[in-house]
Amino acid sequence: MVEMELNKIVIDEKRHDQLIVLKEKNGNRVLPIVIGLAEASAIKLKISGIHPPRPLTHDLLHDAITNLDAGIEKIIIDKLEETTFHAKIVIKTNNGEFKMVDARPSDSIALAVRAHAPIFVEDDIIKQAEIFNQNQ
Repeated sequence: MVEMELNKIVIDEKRHDQLIVLKEKNGNRVLPIVIGLAEASAIKLKISGIHPPRPLTHDLLHDAITNLDAGIEKIIIDKLEETTFHAKIVIKTNNGEFKMVDARPSDSIALAVRAHAPIFVEDDIIKQAEIFNQNQ
């Protein structure tokens, strides 16, 4: 697995295209992922330091996990099927047990920025995405 970090968010409200770009933490590889406007906005709000008056969905989920005496340990983007990425949220319970929850990468990353959790991508996914991007 390769640790990645959020490099940039591109929001084009006219074309309804949103893109997050993950960059290899100790390297040069990047992984662009197309996401929905709501998720892109949720990520952008959090990293911009804007606090809405009421919790948004990702804030609510993060708070629920925390209030259940658990925490988000890490995010893993573990599968690429055609053009769709799949992810897992790894949650650590208060007794040290790990639970994995299937999720979209966009929701996973929105939670990761709230929990300050690391983002990992399977090396094969980065290689597949590089091949896919070269064929476009």
